[in-house]
Amino acid sequence: MMTKVALVTGSSRGIGKATALRLAKEGYDIVVNYARSKSAALETAAEIEALGRKALLIKANVGDVEKIKQMFVEIDETFGRLDVFVSNAASGVQRPVMELEESHWNWTMNINSKALLFCAQEAAKLMEKNGGGKIVSISSLGAIRYLENYTTVGVSKAAVEALTRYLAVELAEKNIVVNAVSGGAVDTEALKSFPNREELLAEAREKTPAGKMVEIDDIVNAVMFLISDQASMIRGQTIIVDGGISLLV
Repeated sequence: MMTKVALVTGSSRGIGKATALRLAKEGYDIVVNYARSKSAALETAAEIEALGRKALLIKANVGDVEKIKQMFVEIDETFGRLDVFVSNAASGVQRPVMELEESHWNWTMNINSKALLFCAQEAAKLMEKNGGGKIVSISSLGAIRYLENYTTVGVSKAAVEALTRYLAVELAEKNIVVNAVSGGAVDTEALKSFPNREELLAEAREKTPAGKMVEIDDIVNAVMFLISDQASMIRGQTIIVDGGISLLV
């Protein structure tokens, strides 16, 4: 029986790392993709190998289509297959609307939205060889509601959710299941770049109906459910994991 292979973009830390480790525990060999933090990526790879699985480390900025293509050539050469693709890598400029520049828009849209389309195209070609696969993208509540300073990221995540629907329909004939997981505020490394981080966390702690904040594992649990056979008839959906906070006005 061939070992299944999963690619998690942006898997050197945070939700991406936790997802990669959970997949490794479930028996997947992992492609660890990172853009900048090589030492963190090496650490993730070592933890995957300690679980008895293979880890292929690939440095690639997924906002660049050429880099995406090179990454998938490497995956094909190393493993010859891909079963799961988790589109997790994200970046973005946090500014009020009136302070946004074209470069901020392009940077955010490329890494958060364009990457999903062009990674999904390449992933589908590999998945098809083995009769199908699963794609899950990571979104956030800013896609559907206002968050301060979050314009470029929120818009890029709205694009991710729309793209998830289009991919789900068009890749269904290849037996590829596509969905997204949208999280409420989770205290990860990424949140440190938010100017209003403390307010966000305080609001999440006080107001979440579930009585506690969303943890990284809550997001990973949803991803693992969506790639399981139990979820095979869920297609093109964005599953919100936020303890109920988006239900409040």
